[in-house]
Amino acid sequence: MRDLLFRNNFFKQYDRRELAKVGCGGRSKERFDRRERALTRLVERFWAFRKGWEIRIDSNIIRNGSNNRIAAGLQGHWRKYYRQLLVLAYQSCGVVYGDLSTSPLYVYKSTFITGSLRRFADEEIVFGVFSLVFWTLTLIPLLKYVFIVLAADDNGEGGTFALYSLLVRHAKFSLMPNQEAADEELTSYYRPGYAPQETPILTALRSFLENHRKSRTFLLVTVLFGASLVIGDGVLTPAMSVLSSFSGLQVHSSKLTNGEVLLLSCTVLVCLFTLQHWGTHRVAFLFAPVVIAWLLLLAALGVYNVVVWNPRVLRAFSPYYLLRFFQRTGRDGWISLGGILLSMTGTEAMYADLGHFTAASIRVAFVGLIYPCLVLQYMGQAAFLSKSPNCDIRFIFFESIPTRIFWPVLVIATMAAIVGSQAVISATFSIVRQCTALGCFPRVKIVHTSRRIHGQIYSPEINWILMVLCIAVTVGLRDTTLIGNAYGMACAAVMLVTTLLMALVIVFVWQYSCLVAALFLAAFGVVEAVYLSAALMKVPQGGGLPLALSLAFVAVMYVWHYGTRRKHQFDVENKVSLKWIHALGPSLGIVRVPGIGIIYSELATGVPAIFSHFVTNLPAFHQVLVFICVKAVPVPHVRVEERHLVGRIGPREFRMYRCVVRHGYKDVLGEDTDFENDLVLRIAEFVQMEAAGDQRCSSDDGGSVEGRMAVVPRPSDLARTGLLMREPGEEESVVARAATAARPESLHSMHEAESPGFANRRRGRVEVADEHTDPRVKEELSALVEAKHAGVAYIMGHSYIKARKSSSVFKKFAVNVAYAFLRKNCRGPAVALNIPHISLIEVGMIYYV
Repeated sequence: MRDLLFRNNFFKQYDRRELAKVGCGGRSKERFDRRERALTRLVERFWAFRKGWEIRIDSNIIRNGSNNRIAAGLQGHWRKYYRQLLVLAYQSCGVVYGDLSTSPLYVYKSTFITGSLRRFADEEIVFGVFSLVFWTLTLIPLLKYVFIVLAADDNGEGGTFALYSLLVRHAKFSLMPNQEAADEELTSYYRPGYAPQETPILTALRSFLENHRKSRTFLLVTVLFGASLVIGDGVLTPAMSVLSSFSGLQVHSSKLTNGEVLLLSCTVLVCLFTLQHWGTHRVAFLFAPVVIAWLLLLAALGVYNVVVWNPRVLRAFSPYYLLRFFQRTGRDGWISLGGILLSMTGTEAMYADLGHFTAASIRVAFVGLIYPCLVLQYMGQAAFLSKSPNCDIRFIFFESIPTRIFWPVLVIATMAAIVGSQAVISATFSIVRQCTALGCFPRVKIVHTSRRIHGQIYSPEINWILMVLCIAVTVGLRDTTLIGNAYGMACAAVMLVTTLLMALVIVFVWQYSCLVAALFLAAFGVVEAVYLSAALMKVPQGGGLPLALSLAFVAVMYVWHYGTRRKHQFDVENKVSLKWIHALGPSLGIVRVPGIGIIYSELATGVPAIFSHFVTNLPAFHQVLVFICVKAVPVPHVRVEERHLVGRIGPREFRMYRCVVRHGYKDVLGEDTDFENDLVLRIAEFVQMEAAGDQRCSSDDGGSVEGRMAVVPRPSDLARTGLLMREPGEEESVVARAATAARPESLHSMHEAESPGFANRRRGRVEVADEHTDPRVKEELSALVEAKHAGVAYIMGHSYIKARKSSSVFKKFAVNVAYAFLRKNCRGPAVALNIPHISLIEVGMIYYV
């Protein structure tokens, strides 16, 4: 409603204030310019409010425009916007809210069984429990997540690592020493209008966190713990939801044993995880109707129970019953908060799944459908329980259903429980992808299931690991009460982690005062800490399971991050001196063989130790050397035109170049791009820019010896590079035909047969244009093209890191055993970078860290 009022008032203000100033019918240049500026101000003001959506205003509407035509054009975009918004909101019901919508199956059961509330089960206590549920849903999911946390998106991406990446970019909190000044020039690095705000309190806080390594390590471990809890939810949510729904069969089928219910639940869980390879887009359209039907059914049953059993339950909206609940129950009421906590399980998926949808669509779905339906259902169950104190509390949801519609409701409840697991599974995939891109998780296969929306992904390895763990938890615990205790612990802990990170984001990113952050912590952190304290009381009754799972995942992620960081530090400390390379001369003191040598390195500046190691053992290298650094930047997306930094190493006659390929944790590294020709074209563009004295260079010069790095997009006009691209079948030059004939055709044909995608990477041939004014540029481009036709080899370090003999026992175990095991069993960097194995040369090295 607020958005609608804003839109109406907005267009009225535009009509009166803007168009009235410039006139509607004038066609003069001056009036046209003023009209265009007025409309530009409108669009800027609008998108400052409606962040993340793109609008295109047709220039003809402005040029010929009248008030009606401009309004008609904008209204057309509004209709398209709201149509997309409703479609995404519809899909989010099946992916984001499936888990939250199944909470009524077990909230009241866990609240009354786990504690001693059963002896207090009169009307006032039941009303107090409902009041707690209502205010919990209002305070945490509605106020905190929907209205505050969803606004802290990282260019459309959500989750604990999105908050961490925001903090890393706006303050020096990262432990990985690969941050460059050139990265700060990316469009998406800082939020629009960001300027460092220095106040005495903020300066002291920033200095403490940046200068104390232990504080930054603690921040990283906190983020890893939050991410691990979300992954743990991917194990517990399917077990809890599916087992709770199938337990309802025992209400009307007393002959059904617990073992049969367990077997049926495990079968459904296997089918659920098998469906994941279809992708989020297809699963959303498949599951959304089920969740919507389930929510409408919950609302209808809630209204029915309120009208039939006890309309007085409406009084429980008052906080008076919440206070009376704690006055009467005392410690038992505090312990029962672990059951109340289950009413907001799945809330974190709203933020973690933000990359799959948009914040506006998630808000529309929650406020318009999820929240009112859940409140009505919890109110209906409270009305039924207040008048039926002797009912079987284990099956309170199914007991409150009219007998005539029991079986239809059971079928829909079972389907909704299956759908409910999808939310956390999708969130787990997003968290793992972010961890991998930021160097905090071993490399796993990531499949992008949608060509249009890169946030919709699937990971086969993670999917099957979750399935095995989920089946083990279901078979091992069997009791939904024990699983609920574990579930509540994970839910409370991950929410508290999000609150702590949000407080830092409020200060360092949003640049509000520390008082605002303190108020945020007091309003939400204290409440979540109370819930977490109640959940900790149930550690012996299953509550320790999420802690064990989370600690295991934290250990894996921290060991991988530690090993990666130590390896990068070794490369930085042992990189080859450029002065030593210059002393070798243009031949580098070795034989320069035809071809291009692409050397992969994690260094964005300097020459890696792998180069000297290769030259020492095999004194020959290619006539053109290109050092490639594929670098993950802590942003979700790097624009294509800003992705490549190209520079020169040494003088022109050395024929040594550097290319830094920057990508965000949301980007897709293309598998079928013409990588080799693309690289040659970018280097040629850089050579032309350098010869012309172009100043489009980054602020990071990489050292005075190495020279400046320039942001080089793929040239749209090949004539500007001095090269030509010939498609297969066109007439080739004599040099190209001779180089092709000299190549080992058998190996080339064998590789194309084994790797069909490799043929797509060499669709065209690069030729040197005849027109050149600078003979030095023409000579360099000719050498580059000749080397390209002679062949391309990929050189990559196959390094092993080992702890020094003087290291502690803990470090030796972490590096020599744990990291080595993870590195051996994850995807290799050559596979992750899609390097053709027939052209790959791996240089083995041992790093002692």
